[in-house]
Amino acid sequence: MNLEEQIKIAASLRQPSEDSLASQSELKPVNPPEVNKMEYDIPTSAGETKVWVFKPVNTSKQLLPVFVNLHGGGFIMGSAEMDNPWCPVIADRAQCIVVNVEYQLAPEHPFPAALHECYDVLKWLYEHPDELQIDRNALAIGGHSAGGNLATAACLLNIQKGNTLPIAYQVLDYPPLDLATDPAQKPAFEEAIPVELARLFNSFYLQGQDPHNPLVSPVFADRSSLAQMPPALVITAERDSLAEEAEQYAAKLKEAGVDVTYKQFKGVPHGFTHAGDLAIAEEAWHLMGDQLKKAFE
Repeated sequence: MNLEEQIKIAASLRQPSEDSLASQSELKPVNPPEVNKMEYDIPTSAGETKVWVFKPVNTSKQLLPVFVNLHGGGFIMGSAEMDNPWCPVIADRAQCIVVNVEYQLAPEHPFPAALHECYDVLKWLYEHPDELQIDRNALAIGGHSAGGNLATAACLLNIQKGNTLPIAYQVLDYPPLDLATDPAQKPAFEEAIPVELARLFNSFYLQGQDPHNPLVSPVFADRSSLAQMPPALVITAERDSLAEEAEQYAAKLKEAGVDVTYKQFKGVPHGFTHAGDLAIAEEAWHLMGDQLKKAFE
C-alpha cells in the first residue's frame, strides 16, 4: 500500500472517528473546576505546534509545575480537543499548568515525527519558563493510548539525550507499548480494538521501521535505560488487548528500581476514560491528578 492510499484510508477513519470521538468525549467532569484556558503556538520540529494551556485559578504559587498531555487515536487520528474537558481536572487537582498538545499524525508524519514534536514541546517549556510562569524543575508528561506510548518514549528519548530535561513523572493511560507483536497474538476481548485496525495503526505509524526500537515499543528498552526513567503511573483496562504489555512494562520499570503506581480498572475496555461509565472515568482522571500532585510536591 503506497502513501497516497494510506492517507486516503486515514482520512476516511478520521472523518467518522471525529464524530464518534466527539460523542465518546461527551464524558465530562461532574463539577468542572474553574481554570484559565488559552491557545498557544510552540515552535517545534513540526514548525509550530498548537497547544491548549490550562492554569488553575485557585493557587497561591507564583510558579507552577507543568504537565504535558498527549491524546490518543492510534497515532493516526484523534485530537487534543478530546482531552480538553478533563485537562481542568488535572490542572486543579495537581495544582499545575496542563499543556495539551495537538501533535502531527501518521501516515503523513510517521515515526519519529510526533515523538520529536512532543519532546520539543517539553524542551521549549523547560527553556522558556517565563512564558507561562512555570517551574522548569517540575515537568511531567503523560498520555492516553497512543499518547501514553509517546509520553514514555519521550522519557526514553530524554535519557538518550543525556537526561537534559528534569522529567519528574510520567502518566501512561492504557498505552500500546509493544508494536512488534502482531495484534492477533494479543489477548482478545469483544470490546478490544479490532485486529485489522490495530495492524493499520502500527503499520501507518512505523512505515517499515523497526518495531523493536524502544522508542516505538518501550517494552524492549534495556534495564539501564529503564533504571533512569521517572516515576510512573500506569493505568490499564481489564478488557483491553493492550493491558498485558502495559502491565509487563510497569513490572520492568519496578524491577529496574523505578517507583511505579499500577492500577487496573476492572470490567472496562480500552478508552474508558473517554467513553462508558462516568464514575469510573472520573476515578481514573482523579488518580492522574492526585499522583501528579504528589510527584510535584
